[in-house]
Amino acid sequence: MSITVFNNNSYSLHTLIELIDRGEIALPDIQRPFVWKPSKVRDLFDSMYRGFPVGNLLFWATGAQGDARQIGVHDHEAVPRLMIVDGQQRLTSLYSVLRRKAILREDYTTFRIRIAFCPRDEKFAVTDAAVEKNAEYIPDISILWHGGNQYEKEREFIERLEATKSHLTQGEKDDLRKAINKLYALRNYPFNVLELEATVEEEHVADVFVRINSEGINLSSADFILTLMSVWWEDGRKKLESFARNAKLPPSEPSPANPFIDPKPDQMLRVITGFAFRRGRLQYVYRILRGKDMETGKSSSDIQKKQFTLLQKAQAETLDLNNWHEFLYSVRRAGFLDKSMISSENNLMFTYLMYLIARRDYDIDRRTLRQVISKWFFMTSLTGRYTGSFETQVEQDLRIVAKAKTSDEFIEILDEITQTTLTSDYWKIQLPALLKTSSAYNPRVFAYKASLILLNAHPLFSSTQLVSLLDQSSKAPRDAVERHHLFPKAYLKRIGIERVVDRNQIANYAFVEWPDNSIIADQSPSEYFPPLFNHLQPEEQKNARFWHALPNDWERMDYWDFLEKRRKLMADVIRKGFEKLCSSQFVDQEVSSGYTKKDVAELIAGAETDRVEFKSSAYYSYRPGVPENVIKDSVIKTVAGFLNADGGTLAIGIGDDGEILGIQPDLDQKNMDTDRYVNSLTNMFASSLGPLAVTMVSIQLQSVDGSEVVALINVNPSPDPIYARVSKGNQIFFVRVNNSTRVLEAGDLVAYVKDRWP
Repeated sequence: MSITVFNNNSYSLHTLIELIDRGEIALPDIQRPFVWKPSKVRDLFDSMYRGFPVGNLLFWATGAQGDARQIGVHDHEAVPRLMIVDGQQRLTSLYSVLRRKAILREDYTTFRIRIAFCPRDEKFAVTDAAVEKNAEYIPDISILWHGGNQYEKEREFIERLEATKSHLTQGEKDDLRKAINKLYALRNYPFNVLELEATVEEEHVADVFVRINSEGINLSSADFILTLMSVWWEDGRKKLESFARNAKLPPSEPSPANPFIDPKPDQMLRVITGFAFRRGRLQYVYRILRGKDMETGKSSSDIQKKQFTLLQKAQAETLDLNNWHEFLYSVRRAGFLDKSMISSENNLMFTYLMYLIARRDYDIDRRTLRQVISKWFFMTSLTGRYTGSFETQVEQDLRIVAKAKTSDEFIEILDEITQTTLTSDYWKIQLPALLKTSSAYNPRVFAYKASLILLNAHPLFSSTQLVSLLDQSSKAPRDAVERHHLFPKAYLKRIGIERVVDRNQIANYAFVEWPDNSIIADQSPSEYFPPLFNHLQPEEQKNARFWHALPNDWERMDYWDFLEKRRKLMADVIRKGFEKLCSSQFVDQEVSSGYTKKDVAELIAGAETDRVEFKSSAYYSYRPGVPENVIKDSVIKTVAGFLNADGGTLAIGIGDDGEILGIQPDLDQKNMDTDRYVNSLTNMFASSLGPLAVTMVSIQLQSVDGSEVVALINVNPSPDPIYARVSKGNQIFFVRVNNSTRVLEAGDLVAYVKDRWP
């Protein structure tokens, strides 16, 4: 009986590279962002050149037979015999250099590791412009192992050196050749490889890894599952990592890019496996995917194939861009605008899991699902439901919702969880206590900001909606809206409040426009507040006191009394925002007219109608003398008309005659990428039409013939009348009639509104 769970083998570097090429060793990290710096690769080659040990490699046998095939791919794709558990970065480095393979940076751009070698000094360097010009160096050692005659490469190096230096003696040439031959011989460098047996459980593999890894890095269950996918379902892993990569890149066509999160593969994996197997703990999922029956503990290839089939189906729906963006629309609907308001990515991703379950298993209609998911996300974000020991909470929630037999029961379960979490005591006692903090990165702060957006609030002292000023694409020296200390820091210090944590309490912050913040400076509240506040009309003052949770006569209060009272009022604002989100009046109306989104080809094949409009641009003027604000007003007018009628699609980048013009002129004029362009349009609609209108609008970019990009603004009918604020500052009511947009006024307006929204 063996006393070990591993075999100890030795492989030359050349053999390892050959095994990777043949697919016997799985090296998935060649497709993942490379985390080592080039200087670390340089040091690795230097240690090997000097004959130093560079650490063991840890492999894990897959248990695959010689004729085993990957799941869901062509028959010729065999399952690797070994998985790399420890040493992936070392092997990726060596494989990249010896095979001249490009690898990925963190931003998913590609680059090739180039290491230089100076034979005279026997020193390695990271190749740069100076090294490239220095004839003393072989600027890229990859050439030594990449085809060609070794003697010819030595001769070419010496001739290049002699062309720039004095004549070399025969002894010097011999020394240079020896150094180069020694470098080339690294292909024979021996690596000690520990091969764990296929029967070893994953928790034991993790324990082995931690014990032998001097850097104390822990292997996560996600690492195991991604590794397992690379062995049995490489195509699935590639699609998963491609989704994560494309989410970080500026979109030139439909993509997962969004303003909320750059999801990592393991984050998407948690959603996929939760969706497929209804498990929140990845350690269970790993066992399932190895073909283990969780009841009997037995494993079989038939069970494994069934489990991978479930995984494949779940991944296809999870990575579906329509599902992804429809879900993120619900997040924005909850008042959260971008990643600056997301305190926990777990809350976001596990809410997506609930969305997928609701959509597939309970077939909840899209409009109802938006409300259900936006409420759930607001609650999870406010309470930090999926932070800390989140796997336990996810497991518990999945067990509870599994009891639902119908869509109504599913919704009732989520509502019941929400109600038992957000009790009267939570709003009146717990939440004010949780607001007693100076942490700016606090879920309650983001929920308060989201509530202000839901309540159509204005910054303090302002008559402009807060949401219209939160333009992430703006690159002004100062943000349009800043967090202002109601009791200025310098003033508090003057009156003896020294601790930063006391001065920076979140109950001491309010949102103001930056010019007002500059005026306030270090004045006391009783000095700056009355003159700025008195510029507002009485109704505006009433709203401002509520939105910004200002107690009566707060400016003359003791600071500590002010903080205590304001926390309670802030909690009430958050509650009111959530109640509005839950209100039936806030539910998006289903499009009863049967309007559906169209692609560019369908639009061009037809013509402008009551539901289709073409615009050459949103900012750029094709006619001399026409200012940008006129172009923007035309876009706002059309969207408002669709909102007040039966919905429609505004295509930007298409001329009146159907000619594809693209949005590049807009991008050039505004110096934007496509992501900022979408954000800019969204903010334009929020500013001119209000936050309700934004929830009715979705923006999609489509590439036409692989070149020009067109923006499709899909508009749903609004549940309430929408009045547009155009550049002249007027509130105008537009409505779509046939293939044009018209203004309704006086009696016609009253009659139309009464008839459409009785």
